Amino acid sequence: MTTPTKRRLMRDFKRIQDDPPPGISAAPHDNDIMRWNAVIFGPPGTPYEDGTFHLTLQFSDDYPNKPPSVKFVSKMFHPNIYTDGSICLDILQTRWSPTYDVSAILTSIQSLLDEPNPNSPANALAAQLFMENRNEYIKRVSAIVESSWIESVDNVIDDPSKLCPSTSSTTSSSSSSTTANNQSNDR
Repeated sequence: MTTPTKRRLMRDFKRIQDDPPPGISAAPHDNDIMRWNAVIFGPPGTPYEDGTFHLTLQFSDDYPNKPPSVKFVSKMFHPNIYTDGSICLDILQTRWSPTYDVSAILTSIQSLLDEPNPNSPANALAAQLFMENRNEYIKRVSAIVESSWIESVDNVIDDPSKLCPSTSSTTSSSSSSTTANNQSNDR
């Protein structure tokens, strides 16, 4: 039996597979449509650039009327991310709307990396450094970015299913097309 929540999540999954936002990948965990794994790549031109950050999304039967629980699995240093990975973001709390889908949620989180709100901190130290000592803030974020690379490799080696399908298919198809383009240019 398919519930309205599961039908909606299947639509969200189809949309994110057919038209993935840049730098974002997500898919249900194993065969559980109510639990998703996601990867957000750090936005270009930000201290998070080149980072590979893993998240989980847990949906209740009330979705889309209530937001999912979203947490970073990757270690993060950000004014609006708690040390346990929970995210302080208005659309996941008071400004939630049933019109938001998984793509919109993850895009908003990716934007939050670029545009933190230090006036509503979840991590007081990160907020203070962001406002008062930007160089130290960037140094700490750079360490998180580097650790995300090691964590990503370890996750895939330990459990290849943790790599979202759209990430691997996007990577392989773009490298295949690059190889094909390079070969045709060599002729």
